[in-house]
Amino acid sequence: MYTIGKVAELTGMSIHTLRYYEKLGLVSPPKRNRGIRQYTDGDVQFLQFLYSLKQTGMSLEEIAEFASDGCILEEIKQRKEDVSSKIKKRISILKGHLKKIEVQKKQLERVIQLTEQKLEIYHDFLGEKHLEDDDEK
Repeated sequence: MYTIGKVAELTGMSIHTLRYYEKLGLVSPPKRNRGIRQYTDGDVQFLQFLYSLKQTGMSLEEIAEFASDGCILEEIKQRKEDVSSKIKKRISILKGHLKKIEVQKKQLERVIQLTEQKLEIYHDFLGEKHLEDDDEK
């Protein structure tokens, strides 16, 4: 079990963001022990994934739709109900998001290429070694 501070550290989210996600209903409130939130490994993994979705440009509305069914893995482990429709919904959401981040990746690769070309021009102009040569020292 993890405290909110430890979960913030493990996920990269702030404590404020964790509470905010809980308030928005993106995640279920964790169990409490004497008023202190107690997160499970499953909670941490789910929050890490939600954070990665946010970091790659998924909106809070899309994250809310993705997370609306809670942690499906826990349901599967506990064999609560048939979760195939929930899984299909998530597959659809993730496929759409993956397409978007693949476009972002191509855009970033192009920006990296252009930036490296520009640096080479500047280094050549100054008669300096290239950055890659400096890194090898």
